[in-house]
Amino acid sequence: MTQKTILNQAHRALGAKMVDFGGWDMPLHYGSQIDEHHQVRRDAGMFDVSHMTVVDLRGARVREFLRRLVANSVDKLQKPGKALYTCMLDAQGGVIDDLIVYLMPHEDGQEWFRLVVNAATRNKDMAWIHQQAKAFDVDVRERADLSMIAVQGPNARDKTLGLLAEGDRARVGKLGKFAGIEAATANGASLFVARTGYTGEDGFEVIVAEGDAVALWDALLAAGVKPAGLGARDTLRLEAGLNLYGQDMDETVSPWEAALGWTVALDEGRDFIGRQALEAQKERGDARRMIGLLMDDKGVLRHGQKVLTTHGEGEILSGTFSPTLGKAIAFARVPAGDMDDAGVRVDIRGREVPVRVVRFPFVRDGKAQDGV
Repeated sequence: MTQKTILNQAHRALGAKMVDFGGWDMPLHYGSQIDEHHQVRRDAGMFDVSHMTVVDLRGARVREFLRRLVANSVDKLQKPGKALYTCMLDAQGGVIDDLIVYLMPHEDGQEWFRLVVNAATRNKDMAWIHQQAKAFDVDVRERADLSMIAVQGPNARDKTLGLLAEGDRARVGKLGKFAGIEAATANGASLFVARTGYTGEDGFEVIVAEGDAVALWDALLAAGVKPAGLGARDTLRLEAGLNLYGQDMDETVSPWEAALGWTVALDEGRDFIGRQALEAQKERGDARRMIGLLMDDKGVLRHGQKVLTTHGEGEILSGTFSPTLGKAIAFARVPAGDMDDAGVRVDIRGREVPVRVVRFPFVRDGKAQDGV
């Protein structure tokens, strides 16, 4: 049975085209995916991301558990509110999921953590987390009572701050990137406001009690924040050089092969799940790598298209037409080796089309990166 977020009727009232996304009835767009993309790049847009899974972890050994569970080091989190992006791996070094970990304010002198994991991977993620938590006596609580709205764009923070209680505006306004803080709206609704996102723009991801989500959505609408759907979210995140689980990585791919080596911390004395496999792969040398492609010819790069290089064949992972650049962009997984002058082409319906290998993100702060 398809699941619905508390904002489902709000989307339909705004004329959204609804689609199934990982078992959830979600808005694809509200009339124009391109307009919504530009709205986020130029002003402020908001996304219903209440289908994401919020998990709270408590227990005397919770930090020890997370040092084992994820590939990045939670020891980087020392101040409540700080966030960490990381991958959760299997024993072979494959990516079970990518997620964000927050160190939350202490309760009764004990620290606790909050995870935000992907919607489409919820069942396998929760089974894996529960399985691993048993040895550490960690309490794992999925927070189905919470909703989340992502407010993104150059004006997103100011428009969100205007809805907060007067005493919270300055505190939240000073929040650094990749950190979160507890606050309240002017009407008294409790929030967890994180300066994170999936678009490459500044903004907030706001976690709120499900019962207060519709009022927050309506208040953001009244403040001039326009809704955006899954379509714009996908083109925005690819321009920003951000992976999509299931398309750019999965259990058959290691972080090294997904351009996520920066999320792996090989800190001394920490035996996280998948470490041995990652170290062995690193010693052997990467067999595959992920690169960014840009096509100057007309057309669209799409998932599954064959990529031809002098080192062998690869394939397009995420591919789309970039509204900001006016050209097709993509991630591709290809054999390891220098691709800068390798004559890379993409097979589009039997025609070999030349593409350029470029660094990603393709777009930063609303503008094309150098060389794009």
